[in-house]
Amino acid sequence: MIVCGDNALAQRLTKELATVYGQRLCVVLPSLRGGDHGPQIAALVGAESLSVRAVETHVPDDGALRAAGVEDAAALALTSGDDQLNIHIALRARRINPRIRLVIRMFNRTLGRYLEDLLDRAVEVNHPDVDPAALDASTTVLSDADTAAPSLVAAAIVGSDKILSADGLLLRAKERTLGTMDQRRPLCTLALLPDTSDADEGEADEEEEDDQGPVLLPPDAALRELPPSRGAVVLEAITRPRPRPGAGRARRLPFQPLKELFSRRLRYSLAAMGAVVTSLAAVNWWMTGGSPVHASYIVLLDFFAINDPKLDEPYDQQVLQLLAGMAGLMMLPLLLAVVLESYGAFREAAALPDPPRGLSGHVVLLGLGKVGTRVLDRLLEMGIPVVCVDRDPEARGMAHARARRVPTLIADVTDSGVLEAAKIKRSRALLALTSDDGTNLEAVLYARQVKPELRVAMRLFDDEFANTVYRTLRDTYPHAQTRSRSVSALAAPAFAGAMMGRQVLGAIQVGRRVLVFAVVNVRANSLLEGRTVAETFREGTWRVLALDVARPGERRTDLSWMASADASELEWELHPGYVLRPRDRVVVAATRRGLGTLLAAGPDHGLPPLNPPGPAPPS
Repeated sequence: MIVCGDNALAQRLTKELATVYGQRLCVVLPSLRGGDHGPQIAALVGAESLSVRAVETHVPDDGALRAAGVEDAAALALTSGDDQLNIHIALRARRINPRIRLVIRMFNRTLGRYLEDLLDRAVEVNHPDVDPAALDASTTVLSDADTAAPSLVAAAIVGSDKILSADGLLLRAKERTLGTMDQRRPLCTLALLPDTSDADEGEADEEEEDDQGPVLLPPDAALRELPPSRGAVVLEAITRPRPRPGAGRARRLPFQPLKELFSRRLRYSLAAMGAVVTSLAAVNWWMTGGSPVHASYIVLLDFFAINDPKLDEPYDQQVLQLLAGMAGLMMLPLLLAVVLESYGAFREAAALPDPPRGLSGHVVLLGLGKVGTRVLDRLLEMGIPVVCVDRDPEARGMAHARARRVPTLIADVTDSGVLEAAKIKRSRALLALTSDDGTNLEAVLYARQVKPELRVAMRLFDDEFANTVYRTLRDTYPHAQTRSRSVSALAAPAFAGAMMGRQVLGAIQVGRRVLVFAVVNVRANSLLEGRTVAETFREGTWRVLALDVARPGERRTDLSWMASADASELEWELHPGYVLRPRDRVVVAATRRGLGTLLAAGPDHGLPPLNPPGPAPPS
């Protein structure tokens, strides 16, 4: 297998595939001695227990890909943050090896779908006899930002759900107590939360000797012996809400554009001026006895000072002309005010608004990069007010914040007064999601001083550093919630599962540990075939959640329909004594190591066979 990239995701993905799945790997990166994560990857290359080698090149051209073994490789992961670079490498690799499995990191969802269809069609044209299941796994486009956004939002918002997305909302991981689970009828219990308030969130790497943090995939028998007040994370099936006819179209008043363009004082002034002109026209009509149109015309000529003086007319006509001329003089400053307010309104529409004076109960979001943009989307979908802070006026999420009229401060969060301007004292949570660990930590520590009980969630890469920060903040502020999340740690299991050729539905983070949801074929899997559902369960390792009972010829290529109203082909309430047949396929929730063990027990389906563990070839 090949991993291209020099970033946090490439480093974690390499470690995941080498340690959990036992695969032979080649990492393509600019340098092992420099770069963002070259030294960390070099440590994996130098480990004798791992089969990892490296190819150093600044440009992953055809020569570099061939040196990495792309012609015989089972899978290639492209982890660069540059969508265009990933597309370029994917097209090169598909041309050299049409049967290679591609896992591509992309932020642009629409472009990702088009690219996935294009690359799958290339396999179908070159190999029309390929198995549909293998074709479905030939190209996978994933986004680390989409994978991490639900967990980051859930870490900051109390009572919010951890959603597993697959073409819509499908599954929901909800924190409940054991006493309320029977009323909700959850699908299963994913984890038991620590029973003490000072417990850790657990280690992200799932060390066996680590007994802190949540207990993943506990047996049902153990739940009956626990008190009803014990917290747990349960899995619930949800359906996609159907929009009501006409929903989402706000009623627009006839004069709504004028209200948005002009201030109330200016509108009242213009209305008063119109009333004055109308009154003068009515008086002129009464005095002359002519038609109303002619009387209005004469008054307008006097109003705009383009009529001849009425020297030979009666005194009442002369006075009326003078009054119309004086009203016309008052019209000049009103016209100037209209021009200035229109210009100001257009500038304000194109600019980012400041936080309103009375804003409260909002979330302060630091960083509008790829992850921050996705988190902002989810917060707005939930109807939660947000104040964004980013020092880069050209950040990826600035255009989105401007279009949604989200209050945004373009400033360095480490400067004094920035968090106060974001109304941090009246906020409900702080999300520090910049790409710099030091900036996130500094912002969180300062926010803790301003508001000690503030709920915070910060993005940190280094797990050891994150655990140290978490314990320190927990001990210093025991009554406040503090969470640390790593985007790459959450995204790596999904990328690794996709490289193994399995359909990964997503991942849910419980504390600092990750549960991966994947579709696994039962055929020839020694841990599944011929066993009952109860026998397949492994405490703390994996659990069968659902069974696809459709005939192989009628089976769909994905399971994004499984929580829809018409999901009769998928059985959620499995009988523990049901014996899994070779034609079945199951949806499992597993730890990272558990998924690796489960997949290793079955035959490799997909495009080329996966490389068995073994010594790395000479570089």
